[in-house]
Amino acid sequence: MENRSYALMTGVFTIALLVAAVLVGLWLNRDRTEMAPYEIVTTQSIPGLNPQAAVRYRGLEVGRVEEIVFDPRVTGQILIRLSVDKDSPITTTTFASLGYQGVTGIAFIQLDDDRTGSPRLAQREDQAARIPLRPGLLDQLEKRGLAILEKTEQITNSLANMVTPENQQTIVGAFDSIGKAADAYAAIPQKLDPTLDRLPALTAKLDRSLSSFDSAAASVDRTAANYDALATRLQGPDGPLERINGAIGTVQAAANELELETLPHVVQMTDEARGALRAVKRTANSLSDRPQGILFGAPSAQPGPGEPGFVPPTK
Repeated sequence: MENRSYALMTGVFTIALLVAAVLVGLWLNRDRTEMAPYEIVTTQSIPGLNPQAAVRYRGLEVGRVEEIVFDPRVTGQILIRLSVDKDSPITTTTFASLGYQGVTGIAFIQLDDDRTGSPRLAQREDQAARIPLRPGLLDQLEKRGLAILEKTEQITNSLANMVTPENQQTIVGAFDSIGKAADAYAAIPQKLDPTLDRLPALTAKLDRSLSSFDSAAASVDRTAANYDALATRLQGPDGPLERINGAIGTVQAAANELELETLPHVVQMTDEARGALRAVKRTANSLSDRPQGILFGAPSAQPGPGEPGFVPPTK
């Protein structure tokens, strides 16, 4: 009896010691971090995300997912409740997205911020602050993949329309035309062979023509040099051009002297001759009218109105 009671007491003591050790370990390892509740509201799919999943802010673990439920007020909307370290820099521009760990496919909440320095997100006692959820990398790849598949389908349909029997005949005809054009181009070198054979002779003629042009250019240069020498002799101090210029100056001076001194006298003599000719003309006219005037002289002038002896004319 004593052995049995001793063994029973030993077992109870051992069990009590194990329980105490577990409780002490739990107490020592309990999380003393003060957490703040946040909420994510989304209509996107969240594959791989489970309660107790990690919440990370730019790669640093700051909390965990507490609960994932459907929103009772909005059909189809999902509520994700988070517990995040109260000291985490959750601001008004902070957003969430789904991240995945390696090849396991286990999802976690990735928090990030559009810019630094934004005001902190205010907390309310009656409702948890909400953080927007943006599409993650897989969601973006899925949407872009669907768009790429849609465009690929459109291209496939376009290609299918292009290879209809009518278009096939057109394409075959185009290839036939290209083959004929290639054959025609292949025959061009054969036609050019005679011309290529004549090229050396043409080149020799061209060389001779260039030599003739060089000789003509040399002759032109010599002629130009002769003209330059002739122009130099003509334009020299005692050259013909200088003497011609002197003669022109002398003639111009004589013309100026004639214009200033002789012409006024000639003009005066011309005026006097013109007056004499007018007097002679009047005398001739008077003699023609009254030839007896040579013997009896000029008749006396008839008295005018108001003068003695004036007789008014009668009708």
